[in-house]
Amino acid sequence: MDRLKGKIALVTGSARGIGRAIVERFAAEGAEMVISCDMVETEYSESNVKHTILNVTDRENIKEVVKKIVEEFGRIDILINNAGITKDGPFVRMTEDQWDSVINVNLKGVFNVTQAVAPVMTKKKYGSIVTLSSIAGLMGNIGQTNYSATKGGVISMSKTWAKELARKGAQIRANCVAPGFIETSMTHALPEKVVEGMLERIPLKRMGTVTDVVNTVLFLASDESSFITGETIAVTGGMVI
Repeated sequence: MDRLKGKIALVTGSARGIGRAIVERFAAEGAEMVISCDMVETEYSESNVKHTILNVTDRENIKEVVKKIVEEFGRIDILINNAGITKDGPFVRMTEDQWDSVINVNLKGVFNVTQAVAPVMTKKKYGSIVTLSSIAGLMGNIGQTNYSATKGGVISMSKTWAKELARKGAQIRANCVAPGFIETSMTHALPEKVVEGMLERIPLKRMGTVTDVVNTVLFLASDESSFITGETIAVTGGMVI
């Protein structure tokens, strides 16, 4: 259980769900320190986890958080861009606020955090950036024009970073994970017919689990994927074949 031994990792959107599961798994995998970042306070029992308040739309807040991490640990080896929101609605009735809010967090927020962390990685010529995209960014989804745009956007940004940040021999990688239908409290509340309809679209005939997603994030964050960059791994049970 030491796939991240000695690594310093920063995880955004980590108060609950997939983000929290990533933090806990990284800590269990031997990271020297996992910095959990979210808009709300949260507690962890692990000694190698620190939580800090971070607003991905506040560039000054981001700079201060990154500065403190570097002052204490000297580097950031892994960045996980997980923070995200949804404000769904039909395209023809989507409000400007629905559009702007999701773009600012899911797309610009990823840009803001990565832009602050990239120089730290560049100085060390090493780093792994993993951004959570979505099946919506690969296929689109009814009622999610804003969300789909951001999740497709982070894929394109990551491809660009993979090219830019690896110049002059730097071993800095940028990849995405695109989850499909994942078992959550929200999906458990769905009507049985809706769930059956979802499963019909999935060749493996089951929903994914949070563990399925976390395992993929861990792989891309670790040195096991040291020759993989600019890629998007779809954790969808085959929906995007």
